[in-house]
Amino acid sequence: MRLLHTSDWHLGRSFHRVALLDAQAAFLDHLVATVREREADAVLVAGDVYDRAVPPLAAVELFDTALHRLADAGVPTVMISGNHDSARRLGVGAGLLDHAGVHLRTDPAGAGTPVVLADRHGDVALYGLPYLEPALVREQLGAARSGHEAVLTAAMDRVRADLAARPAGTRSVVLAHAFVAGGEPSDSERDITVGGVAAVPAGVFDGVDYVALGHLHGSQTVTPRVRYSGSPLAYSFSETTHRKTMWLIDLGADGAIDTAERIDCPVPRPLARVRGRLDDLLADPDLTRHEDSWVEATLTDPARPADPMARLTARFPHTLHLVFDPDRTDDDPLVSYATRLRDRSDQQIAEDFVAHVRGGAGPDDAERAVLTAAFDDVRVDTAEREAGR
Repeated sequence: MRLLHTSDWHLGRSFHRVALLDAQAAFLDHLVATVREREADAVLVAGDVYDRAVPPLAAVELFDTALHRLADAGVPTVMISGNHDSARRLGVGAGLLDHAGVHLRTDPAGAGTPVVLADRHGDVALYGLPYLEPALVREQLGAARSGHEAVLTAAMDRVRADLAARPAGTRSVVLAHAFVAGGEPSDSERDITVGGVAAVPAGVFDGVDYVALGHLHGSQTVTPRVRYSGSPLAYSFSETTHRKTMWLIDLGADGAIDTAERIDCPVPRPLARVRGRLDDLLADPDLTRHEDSWVEATLTDPARPADPMARLTARFPHTLHLVFDPDRTDDDPLVSYATRLRDRSDQQIAEDFVAHVRGGAGPDDAERAVLTAAFDDVRVDTAEREAGR
């Protein structure tokens, strides 16, 4: 069975104030064309269909058009909600859409109920695991404890139980929206850390033939059977080096991955990060190749130059982001402060602050638990408000 795996469309999102709806429409044109040209048997969309819980009307219209086109192509589509989506809103009309071959899986309770497709080798059971916010779904799934690993394990236990009751030789595919250990994040993904832990081990998904992941925006292979498609468009300058693709997976008669091919997505405009003193950036002939790119410029001038954006856009008209990072000596207090903050989580920064005001004594276990609970409560409260609960 040939599967086309994509995720993280983020319909309605912009890129540094540049509207991307036309680029997203071009991607969906490419998706439908690929389905037809490469004779895909199913399309897998692993969450974050929209960029926010209440998307703009133009994004909803684009999504509606895409669903009609996929249904007209006669190729089943299985789609889950991600952490940016409102599961309730995305799931409206799911029962009716099932009859058109578009299968929306947004309810955690349905994790063990697959969409069953068949080819000449037999059945393939496709299980949709929507994004699982631990505090909201733990009781529903009967998870032994809180945390991403626990709720995903509980959902996968339902998958494995259903699969065990099916005829021998039934192949299996899981769609999930999660941060799996070994994946490389970028700046444009929303933090889903719970209790100081964001990632879950790939072993949570043991027992199935292919896992189509969403959430991380770079296309990557965690294991040969566990892959991220990545987002079809870049949504931050941290994705400058990404090659935006979809996975075309050929699932063999025995459940083996016969082939895994990356299908390139259309690029509306390349990204570039340039760094240096303003006069050098304006004169460097090696930067000519970036003059038509979306540019993030980091200026290292010791003093902020006059009219930097106007001067940059004279050469790089699509400059979108300007950063000032003056050259400093290693003993400059601002350098040491930035170094301390680099790659630190919100919780770690808060714990560092406690140690600072106490003259070096960091939080004890009880205080650390209070900080962890506070950060978790804020994130859950945000998730509930965005879901309209």
